[in-house]
Amino acid sequence: MARPSIDPADAFAELGRIKLQDNSLDGVLQRVANLARRALPIPVEVSVTLVRGETAHTAAYTDDLARDLDERQYAQGRGPCLEASLSGTVVTVPDLAAEDRWPDWADRGRKAGVGSSVSIGLPIQEAVVGALNVYARTPHAFDDESVSILNTFGAYAAVALANAQLYDSTTTLARQMQEAMASRAVIEQAKGIIMAERRCTPEQAFAILSKVSQDSNRKVREVAQAMVERAARPSGVERAARPSGV
Repeated sequence: MARPSIDPADAFAELGRIKLQDNSLDGVLQRVANLARRALPIPVEVSVTLVRGETAHTAAYTDDLARDLDERQYAQGRGPCLEASLSGTVVTVPDLAAEDRWPDWADRGRKAGVGSSVSIGLPIQEAVVGALNVYARTPHAFDDESVSILNTFGAYAAVALANAQLYDSTTTLARQMQEAMASRAVIEQAKGIIMAERRCTPEQAFAILSKVSQDSNRKVREVAQAMVERAARPSGVERAARPSGV
């Protein structure tokens, strides 16, 4: 058996050294695909499938061939990478010329020069599942040792992907919270301006903001932001542009 371009143990160690704060989720997935490709002693192309709800897409790939074979499965709603993603198991296609579970996909892959494939299910979390897909040019390319390497690699990759997904979700949540806090702050400023001008209560001030929002078909935050910006201008400038009702 030929030697891989990187020892599998070194590939596993490199996965563990990925710093999520320095990489996007797509960047992590691409590194997973590249490492998987280099960790096998046979020429292969690799892709990573992610499935969210009813939607599947190829998040990373080492060659257009792998992406195209994935997308053929998505279009048909069936195939080895989708089965591995949803079941979390290993799905092998030893010889595409003899494959009868997905004959149309297998025929397309064979014509593209693919002889065999392995898909390793990656159970990331309930909302997102995936698979590491490996395509070889020759039939029966994946012996027991290769499948064992991919099984171990898949376990490491699943941890990296789960952490990346969690980091990505946490970052998105933090950004949304910051945006919500900024909206709350500008609305409170606008309420203060109305209260000072109208000598009214906070509840009445918010009711006025809401009415202007409805009448002008704008979000409350947009109305509040315009009011705060106008109040910051020199006295008397563009007072005629004040929204109706405020």
